[in-house]
Amino acid sequence: MLIWSRSARWPIWALFAAVFLVIVAAPLAVLVAAALAAEWNDILPGAFTTAHLGAALTGENQASLLVSLQTAAVAGLAAVAVGTWAALALAVAPRWLRRGADALLHLPVAIPSVVVGLGLLVAYSRPPLLLNGTRWIVLIAHVVLVLAFSYATVSSALTRIDGSYAQVAASLGARPALVLWRVRLPMLLPAMSAAAALAIALSMGEVGATIMVYPPDWRTLPVTVFTLTDRGRTFDAAAATLILLGTTLVALLVLGRISRGRAAAGGSP
Repeated sequence: MLIWSRSARWPIWALFAAVFLVIVAAPLAVLVAAALAAEWNDILPGAFTTAHLGAALTGENQASLLVSLQTAAVAGLAAVAVGTWAALALAVAPRWLRRGADALLHLPVAIPSVVVGLGLLVAYSRPPLLLNGTRWIVLIAHVVLVLAFSYATVSSALTRIDGSYAQVAASLGARPALVLWRVRLPMLLPAMSAAAALAIALSMGEVGATIMVYPPDWRTLPVTVFTLTDRGRTFDAAAATLILLGTTLVALLVLGRISRGRAAAGGSP
């Protein structure tokens, strides 16, 4: 704790609890109540039902959930692969190139996602790369948006890794590819797992760029939630949002369990 005075801790904790209740807990509670509400004409719902949750797992909602999972998996893997490669390559690049590439890789974070979607829509609506109306433009949009976070996570971890392990392996005759595969990447595995988790979470909730480029047969669940809200189907939108939240949490827990298992099996170099 930065506050050492015991008398000052309680007001700080009370302020934190109040802010957390208003900003985090209350919206989540309202979301759950709306997902289970059969009618809501007063301060609290007048009756409850699970019909909205059931509808969120069937039909178009189920298809949108599967699309979101596939998009997040592809975008997460691609972002981690490209981000790790960029971090490793720029670590030994000249300073001017490293600074320029670093700024370029972080550019999607500095601009609204709608701008990214519009840019991709304009860029890929004409030959030779005519991707407008296909799922590929959605996947590219998600990779572009989450790449910066993957690169930043791996790059930060790379600066804290002791390079003597790789130097010792190289001095013993190991080729660069073997040093990369057996030394560098295992040491970066925790950072890569964290980058994958962050990329998947961001991709699962992305809507700004997706709504600009998605085709009818590749609609993610956040876009479906937006559509339901726009049509006034608030309870159905809340149920779909709750399903999206739960699915994302389960995916992150599974990914974390897999990464911890691989790290334990691999051990330290």
